[in-house]
Amino acid sequence: MAVQIELSHDDEAPSTQAAHGSRQLIPDIAYLKLSIVSVVFYGKPDGGDRSWVMIDTGLPTSHDAIMECARHRFGNGARPAAIIMTHGHFDHAGSVEKLAKDWDAPVYAHTLELPYLNGGASYPPADPWVGGGAMALLSPLFPRSPFDVSERLHALPEDGSVPFMEGWRWIHTPGHTPGHISLWRESDGSLIVGDAFITTGQESAYEVMTQKPEMHGPPRYFTPNWQEAESSVKALAALDPKLVITGHGTPLAGDNMRIALDRLAEDFESIAVPKSGRYTKNPATVEDNSVYHTP
Repeated sequence: MAVQIELSHDDEAPSTQAAHGSRQLIPDIAYLKLSIVSVVFYGKPDGGDRSWVMIDTGLPTSHDAIMECARHRFGNGARPAAIIMTHGHFDHAGSVEKLAKDWDAPVYAHTLELPYLNGGASYPPADPWVGGGAMALLSPLFPRSPFDVSERLHALPEDGSVPFMEGWRWIHTPGHTPGHISLWRESDGSLIVGDAFITTGQESAYEVMTQKPEMHGPPRYFTPNWQEAESSVKALAALDPKLVITGHGTPLAGDNMRIALDRLAEDFESIAVPKSGRYTKNPATVEDNSVYHTP
């Protein structure tokens, strides 16, 4: 069930065609849609080597498209100063090993997300019975095993600052994963949320294909703690963002976006939480190979 607010393509954040398939939202933020997921490039065009930051790395098949987009946006041979991970699911960290190696770039994530990026722990089983469509039913086939970038992996600073992203801070937004983070810039209200909430119905293959703008909670089939997910959405809505960039769906801006986000926060249980499912009433715990396994 989506929030009952009429969102349309008119509510999409204004953007312009940028480098090699990416869309520029504001001068220092562009995003690239890669099949079922999007990644974000932070930094001004033509900035050169180590002048920019990569946020998430898409699917295992996304490496070449990301490299080409980065080359066109920032210049030949321009490597990022860092890769920031919102979380370690296969569709967000799929190319992190190869990109980190090719760019010789440090990778930053929340302390609780490190086990899924250093080869230490797998995510808990997907929940195919959350409803919504074919993507949910197929979810047990999606990879859950960890990636391993331990040689380049660092915990995000405890003070909330984001390396190489001046003016930004990271916010712990668990629920979808234990160490999930969102990135917030108060000066202009820009919010990069990963999968803390999304703007399309990710459980449905049809909605993934059409990308109709809607406000949803995190992907249901891969969310093992709904109580934490609700708290995270409430915290993000309280920021009153002007621009939201999600891992799934199109970036949104404007009054309707804020109304829909507030509604999602207020009525999270009835809107986002599956009526029945593996984790609806029983969050994953460390005893059942859960996301709360720590280093």
